[in-house]
Parts: sequence; structure tokens; C-alpha cells
Amino acid sequence: MIIEILKGFHILAVFAWMAGLLYLPRIFAYHTRAAVGTELDKTFKTMEEKLLHIIMTPAMIAVLLLGGILVWLEGVMIFRTPWIMVKLAGVAFLVGWHAFLARSRVALAEGLRLHSERFWRATNELPFVAAAVIVLSVTTKFGS
Repeated sequence: MIIEILKGFHILAVFAWMAGLLYLPRIFAYHTRAAVGTELDKTFKTMEEKLLHIIMTPAMIAVLLLGGILVWLEGVMIFRTPWIMVKLAGVAFLVGWHAFLARSRVALAEGLRLHSERFWRATNELPFVAAAVIVLSVTTKFGS
């Protein structure tokens, strides 16, 4: 029963993290249109910082910790299955995307517009594509 509870909390943490990964680039898209130093710019800075530091990063840490515990409980033999390697590659991408978003938030807060509104809209769904690959690898457990 403990494994099922851990899986439940893992999934809840994934929900929170994914919500932020999908929403933060959308905020960036709007933020790039705001003039530096305006009230709107300050509002976006606050929204981005709170989303990243209060929701996304703690959720990511929970996902990684709970996922690590679940893998440890499963045993090292799980690494012989192709589906877990695909899942881990997807998770690595999401962690990298999270880090990219965190750096981008700092740049926007400093008044830099390194990426356009179009860029943020075009890349907004990347986490969903990664999540789809992860979920399908887990639900099908291909190669087992």
C-alpha cells in the first residue's frame, strides 16, 4: 500500500510541475510585450517569480524525490527495460526545460527580451509532448 500512496503523491507533484511548465512560457509571451519598468512589467515579474519558486521548483523536487524512491523500491532491474529509459530521458528534458525557464525568468526580470513572443508561443507545448511520451512509456511499459 505504501507504494500506491507514493505513486499518488508522485502523480500529484507531476500535475503541479506540469501546470507551471505549461503556464510560465505563456506568461513570458505576454511579458515580452510589456514595456520595461511599467506596472505590467512588475506584475509579470511577480507572477513569474512566485510560480517558479513557490509551485514549480518544489513540485519538481517532489517529483524527483518520489520518483527516485519508487525506482529504488522497484530495484535496479527496472533499468533493463526500455520504457524506463525513455521515461528518464523525458524527465531529463523537463528538468532541462525547467532550468531554461528559470534562466529566462531572470533575464526578463532584468529587462532583457532574449526571446520573442512568437518563440514562447511556439515552445509552449514542448512539456506536453514530453509528458505524452513519458505517460505512454509508463502505461504501455513497452519492451518489458
